[in-house]
Amino acid sequence: MVTVAVWLYVIAIFINDPAPFSELVPYCMGSTMLIFGILTGIFKGLEYWESTLKKEEKQ
Repeated sequence: MVTVAVWLYVIAIFINDPAPFSELVPYCMGSTMLIFGILTGIFKGLEYWESTLKKEEKQ
């Protein structure tokens, strides 16, 4: 949910820019990839942390 909200906020900033959309496309694509990449990394990190905690509990 937070991911979509952040992404929509960034896209709204680009839409309100007076430049033509064709000039903003690389920035929209780049920001989308960056936002989802960072959040995917955080999610994978939390999954890894959770799995190591479960392994420690079993021992």
